[in-house]
Amino acid sequence: MVRPLRLSARWALPVDAPPIRDAAILTDADGRISAVGTDHDIPTPSDAQTIDLGHAALLPGLVNTHTHLELTGMEDAAPEDEFRPWIQTIRRLKGARTPEGFLTAARRGLRDCWAGGVTTIADTGDSGSVIQALAELGGSGLAYQEVFGPHPEQVVASMAALEEQVGRLSSFIGPRARLGVSPHAPYTVSGPLYASVARWARERDLPLAVHIAESREESEFVARRSGPFAEAWAERGIPLLDDRSHQPSAASPQSPVPSTQSPVHWLDSHGVLGPRTLCIHAIQLSPSDIALLAERGVGIAHCPLSNARHRHGAAPLTALRRAGIRVGLGTDSVASVRRLDLFAEARAARELGRLSAEETLALCTRDGARALGLDGEVGSLAGGKWGDIIAVRLEGGSEDPGSLADAVLAAGAGAVCLTVLGGRVVHQAGAPA
Repeated sequence: MVRPLRLSARWALPVDAPPIRDAAILTDADGRISAVGTDHDIPTPSDAQTIDLGHAALLPGLVNTHTHLELTGMEDAAPEDEFRPWIQTIRRLKGARTPEGFLTAARRGLRDCWAGGVTTIADTGDSGSVIQALAELGGSGLAYQEVFGPHPEQVVASMAALEEQVGRLSSFIGPRARLGVSPHAPYTVSGPLYASVARWARERDLPLAVHIAESREESEFVARRSGPFAEAWAERGIPLLDDRSHQPSAASPQSPVPSTQSPVHWLDSHGVLGPRTLCIHAIQLSPSDIALLAERGVGIAHCPLSNARHRHGAAPLTALRRAGIRVGLGTDSVASVRRLDLFAEARAARELGRLSAEETLALCTRDGARALGLDGEVGSLAGGKWGDIIAVRLEGGSEDPGSLADAVLAAGAGAVCLTVLGGRVVHQAGAPA
């Protein structure tokens, strides 16, 4: 139970409804939104905390569909842009970090998200620190426990480790802290392990996340069994993928997988793709890949600035949206983008997809919630949803409702002056950390 909270500001942008001038929002003792409207129409309960934000816009808290908060603190530690050397550096740095170090990083990363206006995250990592931080700090999000194992002979050991870790972390699950699993990527996970994890997740009704179709090297590895990832596997004596990828799709037996298959089709042949699957990055996509992703009903985490940093190219955002695929925005880790700024990602996505300002704000709020299957709970300002609300300071003269979304995007993360999560103030500009 929390104290009711009444916020007022010059504007509110509910996302699913027109802007409201001279607005107010009331959250109840359960931390959910009870009323959204004009300041004149919203009551002020006697026990409510009241905050007047002045010339600001109230928005739903942002939804970051891809983070690695356990890597917080590594902003400048991996300077390589080329992907494989960068991965090797990250692995080395993670190997030197202690469990307490991971937890400290996750806590700081979560607070950094709040300061930037993000109230819900979807995080992947293997330390288990992020779901613990979510539970301790009362955060909102999905923590996908990563699993690795490129050699088919590692399946039993990898699955045993995953089951043990998920069992241990289950004590941190709560109404707003959820657990999922993430077989990492085609260059770190064998086909048999993908199939085992996907089956195990379905049996336990756990959401699943995969890094897929991110780099050209990954596509070369899967499609032609060549390139730097193939060379690395050969050096370690690991078989190059498996013959099952040449068989008909497990989910669609009548649809043959191309003989030179993409990472997306290869994943589908192992039963990985479905409505509870979040596909991270999804850059190297053919029209056939996009059609398959739409058919399977997956969600996608689009990370434009990370994609650019590692020179992977630009994801086909317009084609994905036209196909009806659920797409949200993610920052990736600070080791890639140095700062978790979802507003900056939104501006980059707007340029890439030629989106309106309103479509862009929806991409990092309502659409991100849809990509994660959480749109019934977060992503817009509506009665009954969680009281996840941010306030963005506006420059003087922002009085035209038609230009409000532009003004908010231009103001960005640095103008976030208040973040409310489930009716609790978790960040306030100028307040002690």
